[in-house]
Amino acid sequence: MEPKAASNEKFFIVVRGKSRKGFSRGCIGRVESENERGEVTVLLYGCGSSAGTPKNRGVLKREDTCPLTRHQAQLLLYISSVSKRFELMCNTRLFNAICALTQNDLVVVRHKKGHLPGMVKNLMQIGKKENKDDLHMLGFEVDFVNNDHTLSSKKAATMQLFSAADIIQVIPSNSNPFEFHWSDGSGSLSKKTLSRIQSMPNMETRTKQDVENLREQKIVQNQRTDSPQARLEVGSMVEVVSDSGVTVYGVIRWLGIPEEKKKEWAGIELDYEVNGCSDGKYGGRRYFTCEGNRALFLPITKCSPDSRFFCSSTEKHKLTEIPSVPPYEELEEDAPPVPESEALSLFLGRMKGIQGHINSCYLDATLFSLFSSSVVVDRICQKPTDPQQPLNCTLRTIVNRLRRQGFVPAESVMNFRKQLGCDTFRTDEKDPEEFISVLFQKVLCIEPLLKLRSEGETSQGAYTLQIFLEKEQLPHIPTVQQLLDTSCMSGDIKFETVPSCLIVQMPRFGNMYKMFPHIIPSMELDITDVLHNSPRECFICGRLAEFECPQCLQDRKLQPGRIKQFCLTCSTQVHSHPSRGSHFPRAVTLPADADADTPVLRHTMQLFAVLCIQTSHYVSFVKYGPEPHSWVFFDSMADRCGDDQSGYNIPEIRACPELGDFLCQSEEEQARSNPLQAPELVRRLLCDSYMLLYQSTDAPLSKPNNQES
Repeated sequence: MEPKAASNEKFFIVVRGKSRKGFSRGCIGRVESENERGEVTVLLYGCGSSAGTPKNRGVLKREDTCPLTRHQAQLLLYISSVSKRFELMCNTRLFNAICALTQNDLVVVRHKKGHLPGMVKNLMQIGKKENKDDLHMLGFEVDFVNNDHTLSSKKAATMQLFSAADIIQVIPSNSNPFEFHWSDGSGSLSKKTLSRIQSMPNMETRTKQDVENLREQKIVQNQRTDSPQARLEVGSMVEVVSDSGVTVYGVIRWLGIPEEKKKEWAGIELDYEVNGCSDGKYGGRRYFTCEGNRALFLPITKCSPDSRFFCSSTEKHKLTEIPSVPPYEELEEDAPPVPESEALSLFLGRMKGIQGHINSCYLDATLFSLFSSSVVVDRICQKPTDPQQPLNCTLRTIVNRLRRQGFVPAESVMNFRKQLGCDTFRTDEKDPEEFISVLFQKVLCIEPLLKLRSEGETSQGAYTLQIFLEKEQLPHIPTVQQLLDTSCMSGDIKFETVPSCLIVQMPRFGNMYKMFPHIIPSMELDITDVLHNSPRECFICGRLAEFECPQCLQDRKLQPGRIKQFCLTCSTQVHSHPSRGSHFPRAVTLPADADADTPVLRHTMQLFAVLCIQTSHYVSFVKYGPEPHSWVFFDSMADRCGDDQSGYNIPEIRACPELGDFLCQSEEEQARSNPLQAPELVRRLLCDSYMLLYQSTDAPLSKPNNQES
């Protein structure tokens, strides 16, 4: 048994990384003292097999840490990867469920054979406690479940040990739909550094409150069974109890009668991969498309509405009562974008961000991406808000409330939607590009962000740039830089000026079709070679380029996917090769004062937000500061309390530093990685990217329409 923790023990996890070794994000520590300046003297633990032994002492700012209980700290210490610790910590719902696991609870764990269901049998102490500062790590002994609903182990010695990060789903034992039988056996693991904690609670030792909760749950289940089942349709969120007794959740993507079947079946896209499932095919025929091992086909009668969104009539009033919103008073001065040092404390958690309501996710994700942390729109729109224009005032209130309180209620957004001038903005699903055009043109009165010129034509304005190309032109997993270069070169499109904000639409159409299964976001977008009347350097020698060649774009001997421009000498030499005899280099437009000996200035754009779509639902990733790991994930409808008539959506913002880990890799490392094995949010970004937002720090500011000169 672990000795009883002292009442004044304070554990924490580092949430803002330091450059000093041992103080990085995800490290676990214990507070020794703190001062009035908000600084804490801490004892930091290590990683790996000796994670329970203190490694460093130092001083941190209190705002750089998040408090933990002793139990939480012990569970996180057994996770060797600090990034996985932080990823689990940010998944509040799952982490709380893992911390509350009891004996005989069902879980789904990551295993070398895939995602497997099992039953928690013991909580294990790992490591030796050789001095008073050492801390035991905690892991779980899990016994796997066979398809016949029996546990696989004949001896307890064969049970495997898992960390909290290995658990991807928790099914409490009081909701277990089957009676599992535990085979006799009292063996123990032979490692001397492991010991069972005999006080792990089981069903017989649950508290009186647990019993009451179980009784209430049975009442709810009976009410649900007696009531007529809600009609299921494409887009419905459902649950299915598998043969092994584990409940899986997903969204119906297809309904119909498959070949050789007589009754209606459903095709479900599951929340995570399950061995034996497909990518949308059944019986050799494709019914929809999703990631591998996530498509499940079965009779519609085996599907039930997702119980995570079901509540009993006795609890409905309490659950659907909308929580009180802090009063808000508009100030004369506009709030600036939230600085990096304050973003996590202001934004993280549930009921944070912009609350979704009636198909508003496209608008919520767009507003949060543009206004939460970026200065780009503030720089573009310098015209003061006109008090005579209600639409401008409503948007100003939304932005200021988001930046000051970190939360905007659905009522404020609905007022804004009603003022946009079209009834469909209040009720219908829309795409972000349609809203962006209305936002910049009608609300902010800003000229088109982009001035695009095609060969032989005058420039045309646009608010977003749609990528057009042939799939065969690029590799299986392209970068956004490759998409931009190939699209502009193939369509003979150039930017007339460097934009302040560049919004790039990926080659996909809604949630039904996407040209590439995965796309790698480019953190920095170089637009030098797609600028009209701007100096460019020779692809070979680096001198001033005079010609460009569209046919060289896909030349496998010259880095395919890269724009090729040459000086006269290099163009002559490159095109003397017999394989390039059919190429037709064309002269590039250069400014009159272009100097062949002056180095070419590169024009780059920085990624600050990504909008993603999955099953008709938009979410966003936003970079809230210059640090590479400063990313958050926003979902305006992450959860729901109550039913469609009297309930409300719960927006949520989660930190996702793992995104920075991936995006900091080189293009070669990113191309070699398997997106299906990436962390959940990284995989979602790669699979579901719809629109990427870039900003320039050196571009001239655009002028609002009708602005006096």
